[in-house]
Amino acid sequence: MRHRLAWPLITLALLLVVNTVFNDSFLHIEWRDGHLYGSLIDILNRAAPLVLVSLGMTMVIATRGIDISVGAVVAIAAAVAAWMIGGSVAGTESRFPMPLAIVGALGVAALCGLWNGVLVAKVGMQPIIATLILMVAGRGIAQLITDGQIITIYYKPFFFLGGGYLLGLPFSLFIVATVFAALYLAVTRTALGLFVQAVGINPTAARVAGVQSRRLIVAAYTFCGVCAGIAGLLISSNVKSADGNNAGQLLELDAILAVTLGGTALTGGRFSLVGSVIGALIIQTLTYAIYSLGVPPEINLVVKAVVVFVVMLLQSPEFRAQVGVLVRRPGV
Repeated sequence: MRHRLAWPLITLALLLVVNTVFNDSFLHIEWRDGHLYGSLIDILNRAAPLVLVSLGMTMVIATRGIDISVGAVVAIAAAVAAWMIGGSVAGTESRFPMPLAIVGALGVAALCGLWNGVLVAKVGMQPIIATLILMVAGRGIAQLITDGQIITIYYKPFFFLGGGYLLGLPFSLFIVATVFAALYLAVTRTALGLFVQAVGINPTAARVAGVQSRRLIVAAYTFCGVCAGIAGLLISSNVKSADGNNAGQLLELDAILAVTLGGTALTGGRFSLVGSVIGALIIQTLTYAIYSLGVPPEINLVVKAVVVFVVMLLQSPEFRAQVGVLVRRPGV
C-alpha cells in the first residue's frame, strides 16, 4: 500500500467495479465489423489523447515546470492539419499530401513547446506565466487559421489516425504505445531520467554538476508540445473536424490531474510515466461513469473534483499518518 501506484490502481479498479455494477455489459468485449468492440475499448480509445498530453506534462512537471497551454496547442495542431488537408466533399483529394500535413502540424506544435521552453529556461519567466501567454494567444491563433469557423475534414485516409483499427485495436493505442515505449526507454535505459530528476530536485546543483539544465527544460517543453500536437491530430481525426475555439478545452487541467494522480510530484524530481497513464485512465473511466450513470452535466466537474480530492488525500503520507493517530487514540 505504500507503493506510489497502489492508490491509483485501487481507484481505477473501484471505478471499473462501479461501472460494472450499473452496466452489466461494461466488461463485455466482442468482435464486430473486423475489430474489438466494447466499453473498455471505447475508454482506451478516448483516453489516448489525454495519455499523450499527460506523458508530455509529466516531463515538464518533473523539471519543476507546468504547461497550461497544451489545450491551445492541441487546437493549433488540429487547425493546421485541417487547413493543410482541406479536401473535397468526395473525400478523395487533399490540399497537401497527408504526411506533409502531419509533419506540418507536429512542427508547429513543437515550435509552440519550444517557445514555452525558451521563455522559461532562457528568459526566466515563471512556467505558469510563460505558458499562460500561449494558452490565451493560442486559441486566437487557432481561430485565425480556421478563420473562426469549424473546418470539416473530408479526406478519408486522415480518419484512420483517430478512428481506424489495426489488428482489431484502435490505431490510436499503437501511437500511444510507441510514444510511451520510446519515452520509457529513454528515461530508464539512458541518463535522461537521472538528469530530469536532478534538474527537478535542484536545478542549480544539477547545473554545477555539469547537467545542461536549461537545454533539458527546453527539450521537455518541446516534447510536451509535440505530444499535444499528436493529441490534436487524433482528436481532429476522430471528430473529422477542427474547432479552434473548443478543441482541447480544459485538457490541460485533466492532464495535470492525471499526472498528479499517478504520483508525480508537482515540486519536481519524482515522476512516474506508468502512473501518468493510470491517472489518465482514471480520468477517462470516471468521465465514462459520470455520463453512463446519468449524472447531470452541470455537476460532472464537481463529481470529478471530489473523486480527485479524495484520491490525493489517500496518497498523502501526512494525511494517512494523522488518520492513523486518530484511530489509535484511546476513546476515539
